Amino acid sequence: MNIILKTTFLLALLCASFCSIGQVQKDTAIDSVRKNNIFNYAMRFIKKSNADTINQKGILATRSEVAYEQFEGKIIRNIIILRYKFEKSFSDTSKSIKYFGTRILNALHNNTKPWVIRNNLYIKENTPVSAVLLADNERFLRSLPYIQDARIIIQPKTGSDDSVDVYVFTKDLFTINGDLHNASTNKFSGSIEDANLFAIGQKLHFDLSIEGNRNPSTGFGLFYTKYNIAHTFIDASAGYTTVNPNLKYKATDEKAITFSLQRNLVSQYKHAAGGITWGDFRTYNTYKLPDFSFYNYHYRLFDGWAGYKLGVKNYLNDKSNLSRKFVSLRYYQTQFYQRPIQVDSQLSFRFDDKKAVLGQITLFKQEFYKTNYLYGFGTTEDIPFGYNISFTAGWYKQSYLSRLYAGIDANRYVVDNKGDIIQYFLRTGIFYHKGSIQDVGILAGVSGFSRAFVFRNFKMRQYFRLSYTGIYNRTGLEPLTINNPFGLRNFYKDSVMGDERLSLHSETIGFIRYKVFGFKFSPFISGDITNISPRVDNPGNHTWFYGLGGGFRMRNENLIFNTVEVRCAYFPNTAYGMKHFYASISTNISFRYNSNYVREPDIIQYNSDVANNIF
Repeated sequence: MNIILKTTFLLALLCASFCSIGQVQKDTAIDSVRKNNIFNYAMRFIKKSNADTINQKGILATRSEVAYEQFEGKIIRNIIILRYKFEKSFSDTSKSIKYFGTRILNALHNNTKPWVIRNNLYIKENTPVSAVLLADNERFLRSLPYIQDARIIIQPKTGSDDSVDVYVFTKDLFTINGDLHNASTNKFSGSIEDANLFAIGQKLHFDLSIEGNRNPSTGFGLFYTKYNIAHTFIDASAGYTTVNPNLKYKATDEKAITFSLQRNLVSQYKHAAGGITWGDFRTYNTYKLPDFSFYNYHYRLFDGWAGYKLGVKNYLNDKSNLSRKFVSLRYYQTQFYQRPIQVDSQLSFRFDDKKAVLGQITLFKQEFYKTNYLYGFGTTEDIPFGYNISFTAGWYKQSYLSRLYAGIDANRYVVDNKGDIIQYFLRTGIFYHKGSIQDVGILAGVSGFSRAFVFRNFKMRQYFRLSYTGIYNRTGLEPLTINNPFGLRNFYKDSVMGDERLSLHSETIGFIRYKVFGFKFSPFISGDITNISPRVDNPGNHTWFYGLGGGFRMRNENLIFNTVEVRCAYFPNTAYGMKHFYASISTNISFRYNSNYVREPDIIQYNSDVANNIF
């Protein structure tokens, strides 16, 4: 397949999707729920049952606001906060899962304080019910890093036809988290954190590394975050580390001091978002490398952005108006006080001074389905449907190269009435310099999850991602590589580079019903194929690369630990110095999809998905 056919196929697929961007498919809500779910349990507590969501054979699939629409406009008299302990499951609260593990967790854990939960609510007493606002608030509660799951349930108030009580049910994650990165006779590295220190919405994280071939042999890192300061939804973070991964080889020889204030657009019914980040980063030759191998650098970073959403009051008053407009402006600067001698005077995207002023307008029409068995192992997950398109333009300076920039990041999300979940994505950017078009890039593709196929003790989904990436007249950007989400996963060599990349990834994922000490298991088999050309490193070598693999993931949904993945893979074609067989145990696997509405203006990235915005 030549480049014209590849590009034509993907662009036709995307155009067909975006042309019908307003025709978002919606599931029809089903009123019945299984007998023993959280809602019946909750309503037994408050003496009356109201269905909230679909729960057929353990698979949720419903629009988030369905449960609240019948109460639209009624007055909220009381908001009651209720918190579950670890023996309760949101999928079946009639059963108490009591064993040694849950008893230990309950003994060591303090539930999040009620005032912290209330601090994260948009709704207030003595105000009318807004179905879309309640649904958005429930989704936000589930996005908090110390909350496993959450439900907001409405109960009509006895003796009053126009009043209701709102019950907020939450279940915490066990927030003490430890991670062992490496352990051998001469090396140890690990971390420990509490993601909800003292149960008041704050995180403390500590890294420790001890290596015999390092001087000093011991390094550490300490980071603190306070979530949602004084109901402003601003998160503050500060940190210091001597074991930060460096920009070149990811070796832990960088010292860093960082500080940030961030306010995400937590709800599509909030006005403002923005943030400020400052950091100082410097490498030290702690591994005593020769001068030609050690990348010696020192740089500082300042990054500030702010955005405002137009017409919030109109959206609340007109429920049929689902289109949103968000405008934002960003300034950032990366200044190198010491640049590695290896890059000399040539352009190097990682080690160049950078300065930019970028403006952005984001158009989105984004609602959410509640589902499960995608990234998690049964907890409620929020998946968007609708669209999100960002137009970015501004001025960008890289080293001595000062250029104008324009880019588009477009996403279309579809959830059909059979439960299939699909995302179409298109990212493209272009630089203009003295009459010349440079670094023209395009990343386009489609990804998705099939509906859940349910067997007696087993659930299964099929995942796929097809993408094409190309960079033309490349000047300042780095070449395309395949050791990233748009290439071959676990292909750890970054020496295979080119200006075009075509990739297909497929994975069959199962979810087993049974648990071992509270851990659920998800076996999978996968296949990858990537074409990269022309090869920058070796034009006459193989351009097609394949990967076949499998393994399993495991997770205890009560714990804040990331999902553990055990994976084996075989690569018929490899890069120099890389083995054909690969095996690993990873603990940094995400178990939640990033469902933020907007993010700061930026140039398009073609070798990474930093914000986890693509399925």
